[in-house]
Amino acid sequence: MSIASVLEQPARRRPFRLRRAFTEAGSVVLGVIILIWSLAPVYNMFLIALDPEEGEIEFDGNLWPPEPSLEGFRAVITQEARYLETFWHQFGNSFFIGLLTMVLTVLIGSLASFAVSRMRLSKGSLLTNAALLTYAIPASFLIVPYFRIMHSYGLSDNPWAVIAAQVTFATPFAILLLQLYGSLIPFDLDDAARVDGASAVQVYLRIYLPLMMPALAVVAIYALLLAWNDYLYPAVLLAVRNMTVAVTQGQLFSDTDAPWNAMMAAAIIYVVPPIALLFALRRYVVAGLTMAGVPE
Repeated sequence: MSIASVLEQPARRRPFRLRRAFTEAGSVVLGVIILIWSLAPVYNMFLIALDPEEGEIEFDGNLWPPEPSLEGFRAVITQEARYLETFWHQFGNSFFIGLLTMVLTVLIGSLASFAVSRMRLSKGSLLTNAALLTYAIPASFLIVPYFRIMHSYGLSDNPWAVIAAQVTFATPFAILLLQLYGSLIPFDLDDAARVDGASAVQVYLRIYLPLMMPALAVVAIYALLLAWNDYLYPAVLLAVRNMTVAVTQGQLFSDTDAPWNAMMAAAIIYVVPPIALLFALRRYVVAGLTMAGVPE
């Protein structure tokens, strides 16, 4: 190697290092901007909830209330604020709908993905791909015929009507995700279990479900959030007594003098269960993301 080539190597590395430094700096700046953009509404929620004057201080341009108060949270817990007279009953309705949607989506999705992928059905992939076509039609277009169907079945003003709708919308994505994750599990495990005399039910319970826990955790979180945050179907299908908190929160926009601090405090309390579920299942979610990046 000549002396000239040795001297040229540091000069070539200099632009590369400079370019890499600019790239890393740009990534950090972009990440900070996205983080601030994402957390700004959450900060506004806390700001309004801690205001003793029904949230008026946020509209005055203050970054922090001069006298923060928990009056909004007290009004929610004691159900003294307007629109929140039956908050805990509505919270129970949301919890019931979200929990049943999550459980049924995980159950139906895992059974369908197991039957299609692990039992080697010849037309299984065609069925699952056809189910994804339901996402081509906006959910708002289906609400009128769905309402008429539920009314004919005697399920009008019944939480099970909302649960059936949410499970219908969540299941195709759940099956697709579980199939993709299940393809990472070798079929040799199933064959070895069947050689030892295991039935299809035993393979499903003792091999498939334990190995699919990371994907099942992701599906559970997705189904819960879908039902937890939905406004359209509970608003159309349920009366006031069976209303959810998400629908009640939407009513504040029709009031020119809404109790903003209590409504934001209710919103903060309302997001606790999904966050708690995500925190409880974080180990499985991280494991799923890690395994998904490993080549076969």
